[in-house]
Amino acid sequence: MASNDDIMHALGKLEGSLAGIHDSVAQLRKDVGDEKTNAHDSRAVIHERLDEQARQIHLLDMTVTVSSNVDGQIRDEIKTLKETVEKNHEAVAPTLEEWKKMKTLGYGISGLIAFAGLTVGGIVAYASDGAVAWIRHWLKIN
Repeated sequence: MASNDDIMHALGKLEGSLAGIHDSVAQLRKDVGDEKTNAHDSRAVIHERLDEQARQIHLLDMTVTVSSNVDGQIRDEIKTLKETVEKNHEAVAPTLEEWKKMKTLGYGISGLIAFAGLTVGGIVAYASDGAVAWIRHWLKIN
């Protein structure tokens, strides 16, 4: 049978081991508590980022919606303008053709006037020698 000192010594060892286990459990609890806090903070940051992404996606969706509406309005305006231009072109086309004919006729008349001017100038130059001789003869100047 073991003596009282041996029992006390064994109980002291057991108490020391239990104190070490108690300290280890306390440290583990502290570490787990810290990890819970860190995980909570990390999840909070992730949720903030997700909320920000949701806001950005919503803004992008609204921008796309507004842009598509504006695009539709612009297409309608372009269609209306195209129809107006086609109607105006149909109304003005005969006048433009007539203007082209008048322009061509004007070029022809200008060419005829220039040709007539050159012809008259040539005739005057040719006849001037004869006219000078005739005037000298008439005035009896040698």
